[in-house]
Amino acid sequence: MPDREEAGGRPAAILIAGPTASGKSALAVRLAQRHGGVVINTDSMQVYADLRRLTARPDPDEEARVPHRLYGHVDGAVNYSVGHFSRDAAALLRSLDGRLPVFVGGTGLYFRALEQGFSELPPVPKAVRAQVRDEAAGRPTQALHADLARHDPAGAARLRPSDRMRVMRALEIFLATGRPIASFYGDPVPGPLAGWDLQKIFLAPDRDVLRARIDARFRTMIAGGALDEVARLRLRKLDPMLPVMRAHGVPGLIAHLDGTIDLEAAIVRGQADTRAYAKRQFTWFRHQMGTDWRWMDPEVAVAEL
Repeated sequence: MPDREEAGGRPAAILIAGPTASGKSALAVRLAQRHGGVVINTDSMQVYADLRRLTARPDPDEEARVPHRLYGHVDGAVNYSVGHFSRDAAALLRSLDGRLPVFVGGTGLYFRALEQGFSELPPVPKAVRAQVRDEAAGRPTQALHADLARHDPAGAARLRPSDRMRVMRALEIFLATGRPIASFYGDPVPGPLAGWDLQKIFLAPDRDVLRARIDARFRTMIAGGALDEVARLRLRKLDPMLPVMRAHGVPGLIAHLDGTIDLEAAIVRGQADTRAYAKRQFTWFRHQMGTDWRWMDPEVAVAEL
């Protein structure tokens, strides 16, 4: 696989990250068209087939302009992990026949896994998972985080007290193995882009502009059929802890469909959740990724790249 800059100064791969609604997909298509490349999804929600509109997957017109891969290829009943993504990306890279891979998305762990690899976590028996879910039912996430802190202080310190899914995952690992989750992070599987010459771009729009775009886009999603997507997902009665069931907008829209809140309240909740996520994306990339990422305003990136 490529491990240096290719002929003509072209990198071996391009990585485009940034907060949601920052214009990443449009830039990825532009660069892939210019270089004869392939756009590869690096967003943990856009892998799911169930939520095309609510996760802002590329539309058919965009997909027709250049090849798109790893979009909508996973059923919502699957708990798709960073390990799944890394293995899928590695297999895809072996099939590109020299075409430039353009990875684009907002999931920092996916980008880190591409270069630095990921750590395999042990499987959790179904009985253990069911026990943790039963004990967690009706309890606030902060209380679960406090439980984790008693068993695994280092693991709890790495997680936001409001991150219910990851807190429960760490509890499952401890209950199943008797070991803190960090003890499994020692020997990561190598990343598929380790040693490659990479062009890495983080799109950083003005915060006020981004918030306005997030709010407007969420309403556009609803007008375009996102509520119908969630209605179909609700009928499947999937485990509420699955990633697809926790996608931004899904809990509020399900609450609306259940008759608990009105549609406007569900929209406002989805907008707020998405804005909060965008803020975390900025923070995560600033503190967790290397200094070799070029932070750019989206309009500057379009003009210069």
